[in-house]
Amino acid sequence: MKNKADIYQLFLRFALGASYLCAGLDRFGVWGPAGAAHVSWGNWQNFMVYAQKLMFFLPYSMASFFAALASGAEILFALLLITGWYTRQAAIGSGVLTLCFALSMTIALGIAQPLNYSVFTASAASFLLSSLPAYRWSMDQWLRKRQD
Repeated sequence: MKNKADIYQLFLRFALGASYLCAGLDRFGVWGPAGAAHVSWGNWQNFMVYAQKLMFFLPYSMASFFAALASGAEILFALLLITGWYTRQAAIGSGVLTLCFALSMTIALGIAQPLNYSVFTASAASFLLSSLPAYRWSMDQWLRKRQD
């Protein structure tokens, strides 16, 4: 091991990726049906009720479009972070996405909700990850070594 920073960036990649993946997949019932233990939404319809609450200023069709776009992006960013492929871009994208989510939560529900659920923290962690100079134990590093 080169240094502790290598372990920390790997832990940060996996923690962020797993969190984004878990939330994204919950919207499609992967973790169980609505009402089951440890399931927030359990299906797309329940998720859309929440998404519409956060995007109250948009018509339902636009809110549905942005919810689908955000869900797809969140799952994609999660997979990229976990594998370490396009890590910097995925970290920036997930930071922007999570910041938008935090701001929407703040406008719709007040500041306590995004702070209680550490949404600003997740966004800041994604941005911090994007600023690291290298990502050891990643597809990015493996591909770079193959090119050399």
